[in-house]
Amino acid sequence: MSSQDQPRDVIVIGAGVGGIYQIKRLVDEGFDALLLEANADLGGTWYRNRYPGCRFDSESYSYGYSFSRELIDEWHWKERFSPQPENLKYLNYVADKFALRPHMQFNAAVQAMRWDEASRLWTLTLASGDSYRSRFVVTCLGVLSVPYIPEIDGLQDFQGQAFHSFHWPQTPLDLSQKRVGVIGTGATGIQIIAEIADKVGALTVFQRRPNWSIPLNNAPISEREMAEIRERYDEILATCAQSQGGFVHLPDRRGYDAVTPEERQALWDELYDKPGFSLLLANFPETFLEAEPNRALSAYVAARIRARVDDPAVADKLIPRDHGFGMKRLPLETRYFEAYNRSNVELVDIAQAPIERITASGLQTTEAFYPLDVLVLATGFNAITGGFNQIEIQGVDGLALSDKWQDETLTYLGILNRSFPNLLMVAGPQSVSGSTNYPRSIEVGVDWVTDLLLQARSQGATRVEVREAAEQDWVRRVAEAQERMPFSKVESWFTGYAPDRQGGDDRPVRYNAYWAGAPRYRAHLAEVAADGYPTIDLR
Repeated sequence: MSSQDQPRDVIVIGAGVGGIYQIKRLVDEGFDALLLEANADLGGTWYRNRYPGCRFDSESYSYGYSFSRELIDEWHWKERFSPQPENLKYLNYVADKFALRPHMQFNAAVQAMRWDEASRLWTLTLASGDSYRSRFVVTCLGVLSVPYIPEIDGLQDFQGQAFHSFHWPQTPLDLSQKRVGVIGTGATGIQIIAEIADKVGALTVFQRRPNWSIPLNNAPISEREMAEIRERYDEILATCAQSQGGFVHLPDRRGYDAVTPEERQALWDELYDKPGFSLLLANFPETFLEAEPNRALSAYVAARIRARVDDPAVADKLIPRDHGFGMKRLPLETRYFEAYNRSNVELVDIAQAPIERITASGLQTTEAFYPLDVLVLATGFNAITGGFNQIEIQGVDGLALSDKWQDETLTYLGILNRSFPNLLMVAGPQSVSGSTNYPRSIEVGVDWVTDLLLQARSQGATRVEVREAAEQDWVRRVAEAQERMPFSKVESWFTGYAPDRQGGDDRPVRYNAYWAGAPRYRAHLAEVAADGYPTIDLR
């Protein structure tokens, strides 16, 4: 298809959780809309991430879409924290139920986007060479869609199987009797390690920095329990809306100092054995806002780790020293720490003995050589902005988005960009999507974007652009919100440190997420819409 063909009203990029709902809203509202997806099918993160142990870490019934009561009543979540195959099945069910596939094109990776001021149109060029024109473009790229692959000497020389967790083979991979190495102990690494430890011949874990982690406490959901959950859906969604992070957990407001140490211990024991992020989100707020309460909670979790790991020296290596509990993205686990009690599992501290190179048959650190058949890179993602960096985006006067974001991320509400008219971002940088239960923020973002497009259509506006002062004000709010949080100085993707910037690099931190909470973010969006979009030029 050439760019001379009839332009679309809207093109959506990405067929993950956000893109699926966005294309539905657009089609329902009568827009001539098309969704372009780089992968061979829909699903986004749940299409790509097929590694063992991959599953929700928010309660399944809080993760699913809320826009259709009929959908809610039809779908039975089989586990409290649903696994990847079931999640992909769910998203396919949604797309088929609402007849969305005819509006999607797969194997359609967008390589470049260029704005033409004269026609007020975007031209999108695909990797195939095809191009499309559209009045508006809505990106639904996801916050963790571009894997980070570290530069390790010799990686290409390895003669076994080596891949990032994001590229786990779609065909079944037999790991029995294999010597497997996993680099990384973040959320993904923890899920993989716990799942495969008893299924491989030998497992070597290469850890740079340990992460705090607590039990997922997963369980099946019976037909009867699912029926009870459906009866409580209004209450569940109301709780998610009230929660700062969009989850089903609300904080204990009694006050850390208002209870006795024994009462705190009892609460922590109770929350540790509850599902999901209970210990993180249903705790006393002071444990994440004040130094002494956080030290006490960190000591509590450290003691629970030591009680689960037989070797005290190994347990000590698994306890973080550079940040307190909850100060980074918290992985949830199922018998992860017990994996290190197995005779076929070894933990290697690569902060103490760094990786020197990969060879044809294994991995060499400064202290030892480890023969391997399979090497898994659980090394994280170029978070939040990574998907945008994959596309050459040129706005007004040929300004490249990569140049605009060279030194700092600049957006309005995480949705609009000055000098990039008619480009709208769902789950964009500086929204709450990087810091909350993803679909709860996704639906809010999609609905606001759709309402803005409806407003433009009703006014006959063909150009939508945020005003410069409004963008600057939002960037200031985002920075201030993050700086108020105790975790703001901790190096992680949560605080804008890319994986290759962690560990002493003096390049500036990016303010990539809005940390004042989902309720306040929704209030900002609602206020702008209710006032008639005074910060946005529609003409």
